[in-house]
Amino acid sequence: MTLICREHHLGSQAAKNFSHGLGIINFRLGFAVGLPLGLIALLWSHSAIAQDLSHSPQSLASGAGLLALNSREAQSSEPVCQTDDNLRTSTQLTTWMGNLVKASTWVGDPEVGLSHLIQGLGPQLVSYLNPSPWPQISDRAQQARVPVIMYHDILLEKQVFFDVTPEEFEQHLQLIQERGLTPISLDQLTTHLRTGLPLPEKPILLTFDDGYKGQYEHVYPLLKKYGYPAVFSIYTAKVGKKLGRSSLNWEELRQMAADPLVTIAAHSVTHPPDLTKLTDDHLATEVAESKRLLEAELDMPIRYFTYPEGKYNARVAKVVQEAGYLAAFTMDDVDERFAGESESLLAIARFGQSRLPDIVDQAWGGSPLPSWNLGFDFSAPVQLTETTIDETPFRLISGGKPITIHAKSRYQVQEILEGTQAIAAVDGGFFSLKYLDSNVMIGPVMSQSSGRFVPGNHSDNPRLKGRPLVVMSPQATKFIPFNPDKHNSLEGVQAELPGVTDAFVAAAWLVKDSQPQPASAFGSLFDFDAVRHRAFWGINQAGQPTIGVSVEPIDSVSLGIALAKAGFRDAVMLDSGASTSLAYKGESLVGYIPRPVPHVVALVPSDAEAKAACTLASR
Repeated sequence: MTLICREHHLGSQAAKNFSHGLGIINFRLGFAVGLPLGLIALLWSHSAIAQDLSHSPQSLASGAGLLALNSREAQSSEPVCQTDDNLRTSTQLTTWMGNLVKASTWVGDPEVGLSHLIQGLGPQLVSYLNPSPWPQISDRAQQARVPVIMYHDILLEKQVFFDVTPEEFEQHLQLIQERGLTPISLDQLTTHLRTGLPLPEKPILLTFDDGYKGQYEHVYPLLKKYGYPAVFSIYTAKVGKKLGRSSLNWEELRQMAADPLVTIAAHSVTHPPDLTKLTDDHLATEVAESKRLLEAELDMPIRYFTYPEGKYNARVAKVVQEAGYLAAFTMDDVDERFAGESESLLAIARFGQSRLPDIVDQAWGGSPLPSWNLGFDFSAPVQLTETTIDETPFRLISGGKPITIHAKSRYQVQEILEGTQAIAAVDGGFFSLKYLDSNVMIGPVMSQSSGRFVPGNHSDNPRLKGRPLVVMSPQATKFIPFNPDKHNSLEGVQAELPGVTDAFVAAAWLVKDSQPQPASAFGSLFDFDAVRHRAFWGINQAGQPTIGVSVEPIDSVSLGIALAKAGFRDAVMLDSGASTSLAYKGESLVGYIPRPVPHVVALVPSDAEAKAACTLASR
């Protein structure tokens, strides 16, 4: 796949500064930052982290609107969208280039560079230096959903049910690509499981067992074609010999092992059907000798093990640990799990390849780390995530630019989005139920869809005192306690946030400054402790707007606890119960017909994403 980026010039002055600055950045910032450049590189390299962890697992510490809206409130305007394939560049490339330009400023302005460094790398450093006790899995990693897919032979004609043809395997890779998943390396997964460092938004790990010839002839070329990493588990007695089926030879294995896309794992010497039934001496030989042989033949460390047929117990895991392995794969046809749900790093669960279509849309790399940067990122791509936290399922949509739409009447959320460039929305503030078609809100409201500020009813406003007033501008969002004497005028909200374009009063804080709110924080809010469907929105730890709903009923306190775990920096509750509604790309994401509403919080794709993906919500 060729990526052409017309707007990024590697010959630009910023890039030249970056290239030149690498030679002196450590000298100018080293003492002030207290981190050598090598440690920064370490934090950016999952492979280096995994190698460091593998040296001694127990030795680490345990311890004027934003856009022209063609909605039911605004006039029609035809969106401009370029569809040149060359402009559909990777979001990751854009992000990387942005980081490069930021890095180039470190040379010219060390103080600014230091700020970026601390804000960007600080949370990663803290997470890295405080891993879970080995081989436990980090609490943060347990919330993610990383599928590890297990393949065996890839051959032209199937012989058993779990065989896959090359055509079918390429279809799997195409599915992964089409659904926006990012194949990761085993080093990345191990680092994530150990430290909780988040992975790409939709990660997946591909694994291949036993060392069949088809893995060299069919799998390896396709991995190179798509640029996808994978793990190959080899039992050494099979290499170069025909044991059962065809086998790859040592030269082919060396060629694969030398490729950065490939990780080699030991799979025992002779592939016993059940390691738990072996004597201590035989078990030790199968585990340690396979590692020794692979390291000798491939001239590289072998840090991972795969249990033959997935069978292990505490005794087997202890032998694997003593042999110096960092992690191990298992399998269970009856109990397939995501990696974060595994018992430990010595028993990483996998899915059989036939489950791939069922789980691609469930993959999630985990919530962002708590940020040291309280800024905002309104340029990230809009993405839908489905996750389960504390046994409650949620649908979350993050990214883009947040706006509100105040419609002239009441509609389903997806109807309010029709004709706008917003591609996702959740029901918004509370509204008067006096008339079925009324759009009168409880409290003041301002929306760039109408371009005007509507004061709240003077009889309602005093009851809203202290509730979160949401104010938005193109650059920022604030959640501040509502003061009826101060915030019932345009001048009042403008004083809180210059350039304000949107404002409304939400129900209550669920998460404030990364902390879930206790029952006492909800005051006299009606039914806050009732178990109901809930709608919410806020800012995550990466500074990105996030909207969502609980798929199942939940009380407000439990909701706040779950959202804090999901990585919200701040979150407020919206109109819930019968009004709870979430829409994405023109479709409702709730399994019932909610009450029509006049107000939504919506997400608009960033300028870069709109150009690259041409994503418009119109029905």
